[in-house]
Amino acid sequence: MYKCHQLGQWGEAVALNFLEMCGYSSLEQRYRRQCGEIDLIVQRGDTIVFVEVKARGARSLAPPEAWVDGRKLSRMRQTARRWLAENRSHGPYNYRFDVIAVEFNGENKGMVVRHLVGVD
Repeated sequence: MYKCHQLGQWGEAVALNFLEMCGYSSLEQRYRRQCGEIDLIVQRGDTIVFVEVKARGARSLAPPEAWVDGRKLSRMRQTARRWLAENRSHGPYNYRFDVIAVEFNGENKGMVVRHLVGVD
């Protein structure tokens, strides 16, 4: 379990770095409430993006994004409403839900990062 948790945290760091290189600004990381969790909350322009990060190793049978199902998206929407209510000072912005899939191909073999925009 420790390695899985460690891979998840590494995946989040890779995803945040990727998003920042693409012009997004980080608003919050690992936002957790009783209703659910959101890995990254970022902003670019007038759009707030709630991001689910999925990271998998080279031996995974399915791509990381396959693990984001309707149930997960429903919980993300509920948690995002909570974040928006707590952060009204961010003004009336557009928002969306994205998935960042990170596949690690093994030590010294690189990785693949996929950004799926507007998955709801």
